[in-house]
Amino acid sequence: MLSTFCAPSRYVQGRNATQQLGSEMKKIGLAAPVFIIAGSHAAELLAKDWKQSFDEVGFKFEVFKFAGECSAKEILRCKEAALKFGAKTVVGAGGGKVLDTARAVAAEINAGVVNCPTLASSDAPCSALSVVYTEDGQFSEYKFYPRNPELVLVDSSVVAKGPARLLVAGMGDALATWFEAETVIRAKKKNQVGGATTLAGEALASLCYETLLEDGLAALHAVRSQVVTPALERLIEANTLMSGLGFESGGLAVAHSVHNGLTTVRETHNYYHGEKVAFGLLVQLVLEGKPTSVIEEVIDFSMSVGLPICLADLGIYNPTRALCMQIANRATAPGETAHNEPFEVTAEMVADAILAAESIGRQYKLGEEEDAREMCMALS
Repeated sequence: MLSTFCAPSRYVQGRNATQQLGSEMKKIGLAAPVFIIAGSHAAELLAKDWKQSFDEVGFKFEVFKFAGECSAKEILRCKEAALKFGAKTVVGAGGGKVLDTARAVAAEINAGVVNCPTLASSDAPCSALSVVYTEDGQFSEYKFYPRNPELVLVDSSVVAKGPARLLVAGMGDALATWFEAETVIRAKKKNQVGGATTLAGEALASLCYETLLEDGLAALHAVRSQVVTPALERLIEANTLMSGLGFESGGLAVAHSVHNGLTTVRETHNYYHGEKVAFGLLVQLVLEGKPTSVIEEVIDFSMSVGLPICLADLGIYNPTRALCMQIANRATAPGETAHNEPFEVTAEMVADAILAAESIGRQYKLGEEEDAREMCMALS
């Protein structure tokens, strides 16, 4: 198996970066007309900067409002509008689902793609895949593309004005990066681009985790104050670049599969991708029998920033065995990344791990750390 690493052609991050969007695109040969798929907030916030930036380089552009879900129907709607406009470059501006849609549209019309996340809420911006959902929010499929975005541009000033909860959700997505990559490496399985993990991919995944622990809480305080600080800049890079490269070139395992399983439960649909991944990570750590110290470190960090550590944090207040089996059956479907573990993974095992992680998390929430610690030790 060949070792494989992938990345966007160019990554740009900093204060007021949107003002340089047109010139950054021109530097790498991207062309107009430019079709911008944007969330409502992004369109309102960035309209003036887009006009100034594209006027400076003479790029014709159009803004198209995103409907809210990265679904097959929405991809088709945006694709038809992009073709009608004659787009040569597709820009996604907003959260992860907008960016996933933009990548899908660009791939289908063979256009260049630029991702401009207005939130550090997921590791989607740098990747060569889209997570596609049904119209009612259930996970449907991963769409894989032959290349990563030509440009990822992150405006730290915009991220600083975003909701704190979405920054934390991005931390939840990033929190799993190292543990999933480590599992794939240990199991000698393929990463998300079909190869073995390089040393660079492994190092980025590890650095992502270290940066979260070091800067996560300080970055959260910065966003609550709507200011850009060095800690926030580092955390944005961890959530976006390190996690994006780390998950794709490192690989995914149980944490993301449990996320996919959780999307089958209606009560979780108001919770974000990274929030569900964070709980999925606890399930993975329990399933793998990780040391108590590791589980405690993840739970302590999660509690410090407000990530879910039990199912009640995701709207599920009375988890039954049958409901956990429903989640586990989806999490272990053929082709799911749960099968990247170095041992056979069954739905029964995942359901057991969900219930055990739920119990540990609940005890921590109740302040019964000693009981939770004993349970972790018994399971490891």
